[in-house]
Amino acid sequence: MKKFESSLTNMVLVLTGVAVIMGGILAYVNHLTEGPINDQKAKALADGIKSVMCVSDIKVAKTDTVKQNDAKGKELTYIIYQTQDAQGKDLGAAVESTTGGFGGDLKVLVGFDPEGKILGYTLLEHAETPGLGAKADKWFQQGEKGDIIGKDPKEPLTVSKDGGQVDAITASTITSRAFLLAVNNAYSAYKATPVDAETGATNQEKKEE
Repeated sequence: MKKFESSLTNMVLVLTGVAVIMGGILAYVNHLTEGPINDQKAKALADGIKSVMCVSDIKVAKTDTVKQNDAKGKELTYIIYQTQDAQGKDLGAAVESTTGGFGGDLKVLVGFDPEGKILGYTLLEHAETPGLGAKADKWFQQGEKGDIIGKDPKEPLTVSKDGGQVDAITASTITSRAFLLAVNNAYSAYKATPVDAETGATNQEKKEE
């Protein structure tokens, strides 16, 4: 059997072949896992909506998308899940809101009653420091130091260090500000939700032009 000649060309061919094979394997594995991952995300969202609305027997009547520009002119997208109970009574909405935290994006799901008061919240995604900023998942819950449950963000919620009424997470003021901004933005998007879900994003964009 002829020995494979060691040369730059042959090395490049071998490495290219390995890269192609590994790429194919990774693509196949990704295809296999994509479905289960999406199912897990859907379940986590459904459970999150029940949690923040504080009702187990609940359904999403419709989903709205609202786009607004932040203070820096960056366009942000909010997903509003309008909810009803088993009898069709309006319960308010759960709103997805994302801001930049200390370690990366901070995605929050906030539940509002029909009047706009906060029913509950949960963190969907975050990259905050364990033991510090990551405490946001509990810190602002009912009965905790930074309790925001039952508050109406008509007047934006801010930390006490900025003259507000909410105690910041110890040693994590940046995360606390980002969290409250996400909640305030969620409230603003909820109140801006148009009646017609199909034209929600368009109507909101026209308002801001």
